[in-house]
Amino acid sequence: MTDSQIQYVQGDATQPIGDGPKIIAHVCNDVGGWGRGFVLALSRRWSEPEAAYRSWYRDRETNDFELGSVQLVSLPGDLYVANLIGQRDIRSNSGGDAPVRYWAIEAGLADLAEEALALNASVHMPRIGCGLAGGDWVLVEQIIDRTLIAEQIETVVYDL
Repeated sequence: MTDSQIQYVQGDATQPIGDGPKIIAHVCNDVGGWGRGFVLALSRRWSEPEAAYRSWYRDRETNDFELGSVQLVSLPGDLYVANLIGQRDIRSNSGGDAPVRYWAIEAGLADLAEEALALNASVHMPRIGCGLAGGDWVLVEQIIDRTLIAEQIETVVYDL
């Protein structure tokens, strides 16, 4: 049990609830891979988030594609997808460390908080960093509290 103000709901994060502008946040890797996990659900609904991520990765020598960065992709209907680079590679390293990088998720969510405030948007997500990236939800929840909840941004986490 926590004192977090995160709203937890059963549902699909690609179909965010509520009124007003909405940002769907998710964690991406830093090696250009898009093809497993939550990104498949995104790609079934829209082509833009994947196309933007792949272009961002392809042109990484001339942009900010790196751990901790966020790419906001605009969709129709006051909806956005935030591609957040919070995962190093796609597999655990030889030492058994999971791909999740908590510091990168925190940096990305801090930037996303600024975007959400500017757009007057709520933020919606699955349990980011805790699927293929191998993260611990207790730690990610604390990051969300420090970044989004501290700025009083409505935040909804979806469990299918």
